[in-house]
Amino acid sequence: MFVGVMAAIMPVMSIDAAPPDAVVRVTRALAAVCLLGMVALGLAWELWLARTGSGTWAIKVLPLAWPLAGLLRLRLYTYRWVSLLVWLYIAEGLVRGPAGLGTESALAWAQVALGLMLFAATTAHVRWRLSHARRSGAGVTA
Repeated sequence: MFVGVMAAIMPVMSIDAAPPDAVVRVTRALAAVCLLGMVALGLAWELWLARTGSGTWAIKVLPLAWPLAGLLRLRLYTYRWVSLLVWLYIAEGLVRGPAGLGTESALAWAQVALGLMLFAATTAHVRWRLSHARRSGAGVTA
């Protein structure tokens, strides 16, 4: 029943049967690498490099690990919501970067850089796929 309700709520998105073109492959690879980099950075930051307590803040990377499968499967909806989610991590880096000292500051600025690259990759992916669908006449409704 839950799957039926979710199918009714979520927009219908079609993916072309043809293999992805070069822009889609590059943006998918960049988004996946940046996402994995942010997960690794977040875990290393909170568990080893600049601990801020008992390491419980490492749980903050769980929302980043969840969308990886959707990105690899070219789910347009996943690219859309990741482009919004990443701003929470960019904001955290912008707050902790200037306030931190040494390692913590460097880690915060690295998080900002990875977040901005992830945002650029996801938005470029979404814009390319939607414009490509409009030009080809395929109905991507979202």
